[in-house]
Amino acid sequence: MPLLSTTDKQAMTHYARWTSYWQAAPLAAVLLLFFVLPLVVTFIVSFWSYTGYSIEPDFIFDNYRDAFDRCIVALPDLCTTFRTYLSTLRFCLAVWLLTLVIGFIIAYYLTFEIRTTTIRLVLALVCTIPFWTSNVIRMISWVPLLGRNGLVNQALVGAAIIDQPLDWLLYSNFSVLLAFVHLNTVFMIVPIANSMSRIDRSLVEAARDAGATGWQILLHIIIPLSKTGIAIGSIFVITVVMGDFITIGIMGGQQIASAGKVIQTQIGALQFPIAAANAVVLLAVVLMIIATLIRYIDIRKEL
Repeated sequence: MPLLSTTDKQAMTHYARWTSYWQAAPLAAVLLLFFVLPLVVTFIVSFWSYTGYSIEPDFIFDNYRDAFDRCIVALPDLCTTFRTYLSTLRFCLAVWLLTLVIGFIIAYYLTFEIRTTTIRLVLALVCTIPFWTSNVIRMISWVPLLGRNGLVNQALVGAAIIDQPLDWLLYSNFSVLLAFVHLNTVFMIVPIANSMSRIDRSLVEAARDAGATGWQILLHIIIPLSKTGIAIGSIFVITVVMGDFITIGIMGGQQIASAGKVIQTQIGALQFPIAAANAVVLLAVVLMIIATLIRYIDIRKEL
């Protein structure tokens, strides 16, 4: 094999140095075109002016002032904007807690209790089967179950547990919360199960041999080593719930406000600048929540 000259070696080194950049270029282009560019356009439009029949390019802060000026004047009472964001954050916190508990239990069961790989894969597939259908279809499927004349109320009345059908099962905070948990639990299961699958079983066995109880193993080994999966699942759930408007609209009977629902209503009224301003504020809130998570947990270990 002929020896390479110094020039050839430098050329190969230069080529190898740029190979990774060329490999990442297509994905970077897609990310720039379909994610970064729309965000930039949204941010620019949030400063435009609008009337009932026109939108004009401008650089004003009226859209942000319209959302928050009245809030400052109304203190210590909460204005509509703050109440809407507070309601959204409550839903987000409740969904996050429920999906975390349910997702952690299922992930733990799949990882540590199921010994056969085939059965584990089958059960994991069962968890993803609901994603084979549309979110809207899965939400609508709750209506004949939870409605006033639905199967749940009929069963409760037929069993003489209640005298009258329950009205709060559908088009309420309960139904919205139920739908959110149903739709988003899988986002917790997958990353947590992925983290748990990387835990060295010898650590668990050593802890048992040392006399540690099941709860001690869970608190001091499994949970700390699953933190990255918990963080990734939390980011998925939080970002989906904070911006959701379809679930709240369908399951809440168009009666429950949320930040995403406000933006959707403004877009429907062709008020794009104020909708863009609210979208920027919502994005900032979500980014602050995510920044708080990744400040304490290094998710790069899982990537």
